Amino acid sequence: MSRAAASSSWRSIDSLLDEEDRAIRDTVRAYVERSVRPQIADWYESGEIPARELARELGQLGVLGMHLEGYGCAGTSATAYGLVCLELEAGDSGLRSLVSVQGSLAMFAIWKWGSEEHKQEWLPRMAAGEAIGCFGLTEPDFGSNPGGMRTRARRDGDDWVLTGNKMWITNGSIADVAVVWAQTDEGDPARPGSGVRGFVVPTGTPGFSAPAIKHKLSLRASVTSELVLDEVRLPASAAFPEVRGLTGPLSCLNEARFGIVFGALGAARDCLETAIGYAGERAIFDKPLAGYQITQTKLADMTLELGKGMLLAVQLGRLKDAHALRPEQISLGKLNNVREAIAIARECRTILGAAGITLEFPVLRHANNLESVLTYEGTSEVHQLIIGQALTGESAYR
Repeated sequence: MSRAAASSSWRSIDSLLDEEDRAIRDTVRAYVERSVRPQIADWYESGEIPARELARELGQLGVLGMHLEGYGCAGTSATAYGLVCLELEAGDSGLRSLVSVQGSLAMFAIWKWGSEEHKQEWLPRMAAGEAIGCFGLTEPDFGSNPGGMRTRARRDGDDWVLTGNKMWITNGSIADVAVVWAQTDEGDPARPGSGVRGFVVPTGTPGFSAPAIKHKLSLRASVTSELVLDEVRLPASAAFPEVRGLTGPLSCLNEARFGIVFGALGAARDCLETAIGYAGERAIFDKPLAGYQITQTKLADMTLELGKGMLLAVQLGRLKDAHALRPEQISLGKLNNVREAIAIARECRTILGAAGITLEFPVLRHANNLESVLTYEGTSEVHQLIIGQALTGESAYR
């Protein structure tokens, strides 16, 4: 069975999408088929990806910061952005991560919280893929607890001086600009994280370095780095002018999490299409593997979960387009869809048997990538607690 034939199962969702959103999705799907799929296994195996070239191509497609308004951004619907994330992650989670970090973290932070000078300087070039951004929030010892970060920004005359380390930063070593969040002395000591501020840091600034993280077993087709800030001196204008505390970085994380709600389903869909195609061609005891009840049961259950996840994602997209989407609803989508996507990837690997562990097929590559997606932009446990707090009114983080 061909990939096109297998994908017909998912086309029923098209009736829920408007024509423009479908056209954008199909354009990106064609790009992934043409420019990513033939090379992604080699990129994954080598741990190298032509990120700058891809960024320029994605900029020409108009998908970098596509859901933002103005400054060279396309201003599409949130649903269209989600569908693009789905198609990119059907190629590889690393490709979607590049776009998510560029558009929903670095660009969104500047668009939402930056000064007009920041926006004019960076957003048009970032939308075109001519400049690459990264987002420095997570630290070696502070991931799920961003309020405990140790990176400091202190006043020195009219300047700010930043010192500290950030970890697991996508795009870090190739970035032209970093959005860095740091503790200041401006907060209330009784409210952890209230003194956090954001800074726009050109990566050529003295004292800034971004060594790449190697030897990864997941997201190998993605640039991951540490950020080292050693007395990085910035003018007062580098700080985001208004936002204080964790409101700034958490608002950006919600943007990125929304893309993951859709994106993880792209990886799951690619695995399921692969398994359906393989099962139809693989002969076991003189008949196709697809002809056995246990295979069909697996395929049916995975199709059910994928379909439910897609309906959930589209509904969340509609809510976001109506400006009615709440953070706990994003957590619900991220928790469910990534959890089901990784389960689908693992189950598909069992259908492929030994062939499933090779890069000839994408299923174990997707499963390995989803191990990272499961824990970044909020672990499953964090999202469970966000949902739990919304249900009970009680915070259980401490």
